[in-house]
Amino acid sequence: MSDLFPDAQPEASRPADGSRRSFMQQAGGILGFALASPIASQAENLAEKLAPVDPVVSGASPLQLSINGQVKNLTLEPRVTLLDALREYMDLTGTKKGCDHGQCGACTVHVDGQRINSCLTLAVMAKGKEITTIEGLAKGDALHPMQEAFLKHDGFQCGYCTPGQIMSGVACVKEGHATTDDQAREWMSGNLCRCGAYPNILAAVREVAGHQG
Repeated sequence: MSDLFPDAQPEASRPADGSRRSFMQQAGGILGFALASPIASQAENLAEKLAPVDPVVSGASPLQLSINGQVKNLTLEPRVTLLDALREYMDLTGTKKGCDHGQCGACTVHVDGQRINSCLTLAVMAKGKEITTIEGLAKGDALHPMQEAFLKHDGFQCGYCTPGQIMSGVACVKEGHATTDDQAREWMSGNLCRCGAYPNILAAVREVAGHQG
C-alpha cells in the first residue's frame, strides 16, 4: 500500500514529531515569511497616508530687539516666544520658565514699561519696543529699590519665582496698585510662590510703594 499511495509530504518537510500542531506551526511560519514583506509594505504606505501633515513653518529671519538698553540682532523663527528668545538665544536666564502657560508669572518682564508674561508673547511682537528683564533692573552695582526690599524682608525662599515677583512688584507700584495690602495682593496675584513667601513679598512691595508715595 505504501508504494501505491506515496506520502504527499516530502520526508524533509515533515514535522519532527509528526503531530498536527507541529505541522501547523511549520506551515504558519512559512506562510508568515512569505507574506511579511507585502504586508509590511502595505502597512507603511497606509501609515504615510494617515500621518498628520506637518504645519508649514516659514524659516528664520533677522530680528532686532532692544533688551535692557542694548540692541540685539537675532535670527529667529516667527514662532519663538520672547521667553525662549531671552533664555535660549541671549543667555538671559534670570527670566524663568515656570508653567509656560501664563499662569505662574515666573516669566514676567517689562515691555515699554508694562509687565507681560513673556511665555505668551512672541519675540516678533516686541520688535521696536523696549524690553526690560531682571538683569536690566539694577543700575550697575546699585540695586533697584524693589531688589533691596526683597533682600531686607527676605521675600524669597527657593528663589525661582523671585525675578518675576520683583518685575511684577515694580510694575505694580508704578501702576499705583499697591496703596493697600489688599490691593497689592490682588494685583500681585498673577505671580505664584510655591514656597509661600507671600507675607514677605507683600512687605517688600508695600515698603517700596510707601517710599515712592
